[in-house]
Amino acid sequence: MIQKNWIRNTAYVALIALPVITTGCGLFSQQTSKSIDPPQQVEETDGIDGEPTGQAVLEGEQESRLTVYLQDGNGYLAPVAVPYTLAENETAAQKALEIMVENGAYASLLPEQFRPLIPQGTQVLSYSYDNERKVAKVDLSADFNDYNEQDERAIVESITWTLTAMPGIEGVELSVAGQPLQEMPLAGFPIQGALTRDIGINIEYGEGVNVANSSPVTLYFAAQTVNEEPYYVPVTRLIDRSDSKEHAAIEQLIQGPLDKKKLTGLILPDVEVASIEKLEDGVVKIDLEDPAYEPGQVIPAEMLESIVLSLTENTGASEVQISINGDTNLTDDANKSYSEPVGRPHHVNALKS
Repeated sequence: MIQKNWIRNTAYVALIALPVITTGCGLFSQQTSKSIDPPQQVEETDGIDGEPTGQAVLEGEQESRLTVYLQDGNGYLAPVAVPYTLAENETAAQKALEIMVENGAYASLLPEQFRPLIPQGTQVLSYSYDNERKVAKVDLSADFNDYNEQDERAIVESITWTLTAMPGIEGVELSVAGQPLQEMPLAGFPIQGALTRDIGINIEYGEGVNVANSSPVTLYFAAQTVNEEPYYVPVTRLIDRSDSKEHAAIEQLIQGPLDKKKLTGLILPDVEVASIEKLEDGVVKIDLEDPAYEPGQVIPAEMLESIVLSLTENTGASEVQISINGDTNLTDDANKSYSEPVGRPHHVNALKS
């Protein structure tokens, strides 16, 4: 019988089958966020859950990164951190939409195997931001209507999740050639009011779940490119309703992906949730239980990050405090301390182009 142990590399590698992550590429950069609240001068906006990166763009600096949601080779949408520069009077939101146009001017910036879903030739005719409603208003050219019907929902998800990853944006309103969209033009995906992350991403259904009585949780699993670069994939799974969404989310995260041929779980399946609670200061506190864990053992960074990403996504919390068997003095294999609450990383899926 295989010993259950957090530090055993053999067990971990067998579980996720991912290569070692090198600095500057892969799942994350070396920078991580301690707080969701930005300094006022922050311009770089590539967090997954709407928070800024926490990095100011320095005077004279020519390149930064933002996150766009692209479709991978398996048909899943995933966030990808892409380098960019802004022209005068151009917003990061406008730039993101331009990057997401198929065969557009920024195609060379995108990693192999990932494709943007906004139809070729689409132009951003106008962009504005409703500060009171926290809604981005985007008017696209008529070329936007020229897409494959099977891509319709994914197109809506990719635009919505990309723009709501930017600070202050909670919803998106789309129009084409000045006419507000009430539904998508081909398959009729409904667009009533502002689109938010409530539409989910990469939707899947838990076994035996009654959709009418279901509740969504968004989970972060792993995949890898044809070049064996690892990256995260968010999946919204419909499950039976639960009194504690955060508890249900982590239980589903431990259960792992339903599509095990394309996605990989990052937590050993015999780990259990001992307790989980939302604190008043915007922190979610979770204690995991594993009899084989011993204080001082190094924890795989990908496992801890998947917990942080999943919990902040489902609860709106800014930070997560993780403990194992009550021990909060945790360090991952990248030598990052988890002894204090941590926020989401600055860059997710910084893949090679």
